[in-house]
Amino acid sequence: MTKKPYYITTPIYYPSSNLHIGHTYCTVMADAMARFKRLEGYDVRFLTGTDEHGQKIQKLADAKGVTPQAYVDEVVDGIKKLWATMEISYDDFIRTTEDRHVRRVQEIFKKMYAKGDIYKGEYEGLYCTPCEAFWTETQAVDGKCPDCGRPVEKAKEEAYFFKLSKYQDRLIDLFENNPEFLQPESRRNEMLAFVKQGLDDLCISRTSFDWGVPVPGDEKHVIYVWLDALSNYATALGYPEKMDDLYAKYWPADVHLVGKEIVRFHTVIWPAMLMSLDAPLPKQVLGHGWILLEGGKMSKSRGNCVDPVKLIDRYGVDALKYFLLREYTFGQDGVFTNEVMLNRMNYDLANDLGNLVSRTVSMIEKYDGGIVPAAGTDEGTDAELKAICTGAAEKVSAYMDKFSFSQALEEIWVAIRRTNKYIDETMPWALAKDPEKKDRLDTVMHNLAEALRIVSILIYPFMHSTSEKMREQLGIADQEIRWEDTFVFDVLNGNTVKKGDAIFPRMDVEKELAALEEMQKAQMEEAAKMAAAAEGGAAEEAKEEGEAEGDAPEIPYKDFIEFDDFEKIDFRVGKILSAEKHPKADKLLVFQVKIGKDTRQIISGVAEHFKPEDCVGKKVLVVANLKPRKLRGLESHGMLMFADNGDRMEFMTTIARDGEVVC
Repeated sequence: MTKKPYYITTPIYYPSSNLHIGHTYCTVMADAMARFKRLEGYDVRFLTGTDEHGQKIQKLADAKGVTPQAYVDEVVDGIKKLWATMEISYDDFIRTTEDRHVRRVQEIFKKMYAKGDIYKGEYEGLYCTPCEAFWTETQAVDGKCPDCGRPVEKAKEEAYFFKLSKYQDRLIDLFENNPEFLQPESRRNEMLAFVKQGLDDLCISRTSFDWGVPVPGDEKHVIYVWLDALSNYATALGYPEKMDDLYAKYWPADVHLVGKEIVRFHTVIWPAMLMSLDAPLPKQVLGHGWILLEGGKMSKSRGNCVDPVKLIDRYGVDALKYFLLREYTFGQDGVFTNEVMLNRMNYDLANDLGNLVSRTVSMIEKYDGGIVPAAGTDEGTDAELKAICTGAAEKVSAYMDKFSFSQALEEIWVAIRRTNKYIDETMPWALAKDPEKKDRLDTVMHNLAEALRIVSILIYPFMHSTSEKMREQLGIADQEIRWEDTFVFDVLNGNTVKKGDAIFPRMDVEKELAALEEMQKAQMEEAAKMAAAAEGGAAEEAKEEGEAEGDAPEIPYKDFIEFDDFEKIDFRVGKILSAEKHPKADKLLVFQVKIGKDTRQIISGVAEHFKPEDCVGKKVLVVANLKPRKLRGLESHGMLMFADNGDRMEFMTTIARDGEVVC
């Protein structure tokens, strides 16, 4: 019987430096889904890789005194080692510097050019080097990139353009009539609103640097990063050179799994490119949320990134994978803390699963000489245990179809917790004291082994090494792991169990927290040293002059203003009626604020600090006479005042006396 194909991809990661745990989150999800689909019987193709061109890479290489190729080779080698450490089961790793990709991207360019969808012109706008993105004056926020918040530079150069605007109506139709194409729903609504506001043609080449794929026939241009990078999903299958093998089998992709910050490129630019090529669109794009640290996003420069390799060295790869998949809800942002991670590992893995395996194998060795006995007649809660265990797979499949990893694992843990409860209910130690109850004791031992056999299959896509260890202790390591075997009970009989080391030893959380804090401190100190070196030793000079270590660099004051200038500011107290994400900028929140009888729309770049639903009803201080301005297409009438208390941003509270704002 021919297996049904399933093609899943991660984004191709930008190798400007080593990856942190936020990057591994996406790849762990894709790996779990790939393993799950293989277990269900699909012919899976799992692609990941690296996006290696662009001005940022060229600048980093120049600063290091190496070629761009040498620079990315070193970083990519580290990424591949990370995926090997995490036991990621990808089928192909594509690099955009590979000959196979370069050739095929040039062919794609020529096909789109022949279609009349690419033309030469001149681009003038604001360019963000870290994001490799052009922006207009209205799109920039306070002269900075609306995506990453870094300064942008004015750029003007000859360029090739893709007629993105030509496909606006077809994209609107895609979002409106194919709601499953982009999930979660909030992302789809954002992209639909973005497209409806109008699309400009897309700059797809540069001449100000040369680290990229040369434009065929005009090699002073290199193909702009998004046309180059997005094409990888098809070029890795041979498109457009060889379309009768992998491409014919696996395209269109079943799922592009990407972070929410690049959803726009994957659901607007990429589909439009495929429309231009008359190629089928991917079936689905899923935009996952971010893993944040308390206080904001991870930053390599601050040294507050969580290094997955160090966590794996300390706790094992399966424990880390379980935490990432179990703790965070797909599509939503989540906050990472060491305490939450350690408690999850202790409660779920050590207490629930590890202890269950240890107790079961020990009792079978003690009461049955290590041989799993046959089962007798059901009594008490036997039937309930069997129903929960054999019914779990169907529920897990339903949640996996929705990429609800956390819920899928919860269904498995329902079976694990029920099996632990079964031990307490049947009390094998009491049964063992009465020789006349040996048949009942054997049934209990058999049922416990069967429950663990089913669990060992259910957890395989998420924690395959743990699954294999469980099966070794159950004496079935040589048996094939088959999904269909989760639907049946009473398979084991006569196999020999053998207790091994604790699968997940219980930890002293307080000691582990202290150890992790020391690791984090050392990491931040190292980042500080690197930052100081990058600044030409300025930090060291300041230390020698007697400045306290850790002091922030002095920021010059702005010019004095007169009191009359200050009096021009019209402070008012307002109440937030509603708040929502800006449809075209992840960092912006759009507030509707009631000031007296007036309701105003005010936009603030504080989305990373506040959940929209938590803002409604709050009283806030408003600069009411700030000149209106457009932020990414929406007009803002005023400014909300915030304070940074060192740990987080807060709305400025207000005190009014006789109707006048005091503070």
